[in-house]
Amino acid sequence: MEFIQKKRGVKHTFTLKEDHFNFAYEDKSGAGDIDVNYADFPVKSSVTIEQNEWLRNVGFLWIALGVAQIGWALFNDLSLSGKGFWLMVGTACVLWAHFSKTRYSVFRTDQGHVLVLQNKQHQQIVDTLHARRKAQLLNWYGDVNPENDLQNEIRKFQWLAEQKVITKAESEQKIAQAQLLHNSQYETNDNTLN
Repeated sequence: MEFIQKKRGVKHTFTLKEDHFNFAYEDKSGAGDIDVNYADFPVKSSVTIEQNEWLRNVGFLWIALGVAQIGWALFNDLSLSGKGFWLMVGTACVLWAHFSKTRYSVFRTDQGHVLVLQNKQHQQIVDTLHARRKAQLLNWYGDVNPENDLQNEIRKFQWLAEQKVITKAESEQKIAQAQLLHNSQYETNDNTLN
C-alpha cells in the first residue's frame, strides 16, 4: 500500500509494508527516507507551517510604501491617480504568501520526523498508521506472558491502556489473567517442592 502527497515542489511517499513503513521525502532542499516500525509511530503530533516569508515581508514593505504614497498625496492635496499601485501589489503579495502556506502534522520518531501534509489524504494516512501501530503493539505485547515477572506484566498492560491500544477495562482484565496465571504457577511450584 502506498500514499503519495504532492504540493508544489514537495513530495512525500508513504510505503506501507507488513511490519514497518517507509517515509520518503523530496523538496527543494533535498531528498531522503526513513523506515519506521508501526509501533514507533507516536500518537501525538505538532503542526508546522511553511510559508514564503520573503514574499510576505516584501508585501508588507510595499503596502507601507503605498500607504505613505497615498498619505503624502492626500496631505499635499495631489492627485491620487496611480498612487495605489504599491498598495495593491503589496496586498497581492501578502495574500499570495498567506494562501500558499503549507501545513504539516509532524510526528517525531527516533528515526526522524514524519511529516504528513494537511490535505485531503491527511486523515486517511494518520488513521492507517495508527491502526497498524495498534495492531503491531497488540501482536507484540497483547498476550499474557507466563515467563514474565508479574509486576512487568501489570506495567505492560497499564502502558498499553495509556497508549490507547487497549481500553482500561481490557487492561484490568489482562492484569487479572496475569495475576491468576502467576498465582497458579506459584501454587504449582509450591506443590512440586512439597
